[in-house]
Amino acid sequence: MTLYEQSITSAKDNGYIQEEALAYELAAEFYLKQGMPEFANLYLKNAHYGYQQWGAIAKVKDLEACYPQILLQATIAKPISNLITTTQHFTPAVSSSESNLSALDLETVMKASQAIAGEVQLDKLLTTLMHILIENAGAEKGLLLLEKNKQWGIAAKGAVETQEIVKEKNGDKDKGKTESVATTLINYVARKKEAVVLNDAVNEGHFTQDAYIIAHQPKSILCVPLVNQGKLAGIVYLENNLATGTFTQKRVETVQLLGAQAAISLDNARLYEELAEYNRTLEAKVAERTHELSEALDHLKATQEELIQSEKMAALGQLVAGIAHEVNTPLGAIRASIGNISDAINDSIRQLPLLFQRLSSQQQHDFFALVKTTFDSPKNRTAREDRKFKRKLIAQLEEYEIDNADDIADTLVDMGIYQHVDPFISLLKSENNHLIIQAAYNLSTQYINSQNIITAVDRASKVVFALKSYARRDIDGQKTQGNVIAGINVVLTLYQNQLKQGVEVITHYQELPEILCYPEELNQVWTNLIHNAIQAMDNQGTLEIIVTQQDNHLVIQITDSGKGIEENIRPRIFEPFFTTKPAGEGSGLGLDIVCKIIEKHQGKIEVASRPGKTTFSVFLPIL
Repeated sequence: MTLYEQSITSAKDNGYIQEEALAYELAAEFYLKQGMPEFANLYLKNAHYGYQQWGAIAKVKDLEACYPQILLQATIAKPISNLITTTQHFTPAVSSSESNLSALDLETVMKASQAIAGEVQLDKLLTTLMHILIENAGAEKGLLLLEKNKQWGIAAKGAVETQEIVKEKNGDKDKGKTESVATTLINYVARKKEAVVLNDAVNEGHFTQDAYIIAHQPKSILCVPLVNQGKLAGIVYLENNLATGTFTQKRVETVQLLGAQAAISLDNARLYEELAEYNRTLEAKVAERTHELSEALDHLKATQEELIQSEKMAALGQLVAGIAHEVNTPLGAIRASIGNISDAINDSIRQLPLLFQRLSSQQQHDFFALVKTTFDSPKNRTAREDRKFKRKLIAQLEEYEIDNADDIADTLVDMGIYQHVDPFISLLKSENNHLIIQAAYNLSTQYINSQNIITAVDRASKVVFALKSYARRDIDGQKTQGNVIAGINVVLTLYQNQLKQGVEVITHYQELPEILCYPEELNQVWTNLIHNAIQAMDNQGTLEIIVTQQDNHLVIQITDSGKGIEENIRPRIFEPFFTTKPAGEGSGLGLDIVCKIIEKHQGKIEVASRPGKTTFSVFLPIL
């Protein structure tokens, strides 16, 4: 969704109407496949309009032929008027705010919908939802009602004049129900699951005798049910007491579109609350690391200012401008890890309720013990060690006559469970073993990726340290024993989202001793070389990493199948500020910093390149 939106915005900002129309069409097809017809309809209409503006008449006719129910007004299957119950013919009134409403385009609706979809915590969702609905509907007052114990009560309320959303406590729901809203209208909408528009609530319609309407004399009322898969998730009640006929057809359409997403989000938020106990620890870790990242970025900005003011930086010229690019690599790794966490959380939300319905109390206890074991297991293992553990585990599982022993062993080893599995045999032999292992694997993924975020945050601050060290020719800190292979594997893990899009990774590791080094700085070397390799291949190709020992040196070879480095520029690639990337994409400091870090380790780096094969070889002494 985000990438389609970026494409559309970029095309629109640069005046490429044909690319904008194409992006709208492809996004519409995406939303249709996701079961989101409202969004798809809007995107198709924008694509249709874009092709008209471009003059692609054949394409316009093609869309109309493929989607006649959407694009041809004469065959619209269910106009908005059929979705609205009103006491008179729908004739939108002209108000001072209508001109502002006309500016509400699809982009605004989509951003508002994404904001609603992005909230998974109920309190935050209520606040976001009320702000958006009041703002986009042109209401003065808004209420969100939720059902609890078969009674409807006010969960949140807001008003334009205060710009504040108040979330009601449980004890206030019943009181607020009779004093703040038209009760008969709410009951009608809850029963019929239909939207109701009252253009003049006091003088017309079936609700003029409602106690609230008589007492408060409201002018315009809009009441919309939030329905997800036929189930009523909540009710939105909006008022405007400045004029009658405030809630025009366009505003009702907007509220209903946003309401469709709100219904889904409300159901998801409730489910999220039920699972919050299981995910609280991981969420706290993510929040903590996000805060640390913010502090690291603040420190980076402060360092940039310090470098600009320092006379020592005069000879480096564009160094400050390049810092942001060099930090982009660990930030990209953080985004990848957050994506993995998000996917795993979504899977957990779907799996855990079903799983816990099927497990006995003892099995639930064993399940949590299994998850805890994954949290406590060592993470820095080589591929060779994993293969050894897997073979041993397969044999053990087969002794217990467990089906699919190979697949189960593979997943358990990925989770870090490869010994002392006897306590979990009853779970593994259960008829629900696939669901149990997948749920535990998703929780393990969340924990492992949260640890990856910690690593990437630390790496962001190390970039500043490396740049300052380069500028000062200064050496700080002490060397420690480090595992080179473990560092490479960490970087590969952080880049797994980019790699899985089309890069085949081949690794050949010898069993090697740890060396005295600066592990964090070496990780920056592997990050830079692997990142450059992925870019050189345009995210499609083969990445081969070989780690061997030659005499008293470790030799790390990183090979990509990209187009290669031209011979005339090969001698210059380690020069500071030299880059072959387009303006704004690189400062030319990456390989220079790599070179300085390796020199700091009394090692060396070499490059060999031809079309289809480029190899960077790093030699590190074993001290």
